[in-house]
Amino acid sequence: MIATLVEGKELLETVVASVVASVGVTFAFSVAIWGVGRFADLSRNERPLAAAGAAAVASVALACIGAALVAGIIVMTSK
Repeated sequence: MIATLVEGKELLETVVASVVASVGVTFAFSVAIWGVGRFADLSRNERPLAAAGAAAVASVALACIGAALVAGIIVMTSK
């Protein structure tokens, strides 16, 4: 029997999960930045309804980032 030093399947799962999480969090953060920028622009142009929509998009994106952070901490501390 040959000893297994590296589990290929687990390593691949870890790499895929980290790539998906990093791309997802980066996308959510870019949406949050876009939402804040649009909110500032629209509120200066006196378009309160559109500004509120942009603020809502930014808030949801920030909530997604917070959820990803909490999920990451839970996963790291549970093992």
